[in-house]
Amino acid sequence: MSDTSPVAEAFEAQRDRLCAVAYRMLGSHADADAEDVVQEAWLRLSRQDTAAIHNLAGWLTTVVGRISLDVLRSRQTRPETSYDDRLPELVVTVDDGPAPEDDVALADSVGLALLVVLESLGPSERLAFVLHDLFAVPFDEIGRILGKSTDATKMIASRARRRVQATERPTVVGREQREVVQAFLAAARRGDFEGLLRVLDPEVRLTIDTPDGVVATLGATKVAAGAQLSAGAAARGRAVLVNGLPGIVSWREEGTPLSVIAFTVVDGRITGITAVTNPATLASMDLPDPG
Repeated sequence: MSDTSPVAEAFEAQRDRLCAVAYRMLGSHADADAEDVVQEAWLRLSRQDTAAIHNLAGWLTTVVGRISLDVLRSRQTRPETSYDDRLPELVVTVDDGPAPEDDVALADSVGLALLVVLESLGPSERLAFVLHDLFAVPFDEIGRILGKSTDATKMIASRARRRVQATERPTVVGREQREVVQAFLAAARRGDFEGLLRVLDPEVRLTIDTPDGVVATLGATKVAAGAQLSAGAAARGRAVLVNGLPGIVSWREEGTPLSVIAFTVVDGRITGITAVTNPATLASMDLPDPG
């Protein structure tokens, strides 16, 4: 930005924080999108009478929130759109069972895991959680962005917080989570469509890094149908932890990696699945040997 006016300088002072807001709002598709959102916020600011803005940081946060919300809602109406951006870095470790010391060590990856968890939230929940819990934006300001009352906004944020807390804690990969994932994999191997639906949240979101870009699929019926098709891969997998979440790595017969899959489990149901099938991405990952 070549403009060196006081307004531009004030904006530049806020840029890193605004990028952080946009990145956490937009998640796995965010590197380019976050920059676009922040640039759009600058364009809107440049058209404003800044003398009428009493709290520039708050005004910019609100604008970035609104633009990000529009992007999220646009994605939701086109849930199978392919994106050029890659998923966040996925850290894969062997899952040897629920040893407490292992869970504590995995807490270091919770920042990455949070991005995966946020994928399972709807746009309103995501905005309310990110702005309030991560950036301390008051509920009344968030409510104005969402077009809802302060009390309704508090309820949305509370619902999102419960879902995040259920998956973000280091103890996330407990017995119940493993059992749900194993039930999903067993149903996939059997081609048991009804069994898959029993462990999938109705609004489950599947995000896949493919050779053609990142593709998202929304809804239990579509995800279950896809799981039936990939049952062979599930049968040749090894249990792992992916950013602290229960997952599985699969290999082809000749030993090259086929896929990495992570599962977000909330209240006994799978609310999010993140998968990597892109050979280039898999080749760059530090994966364990086939079990």
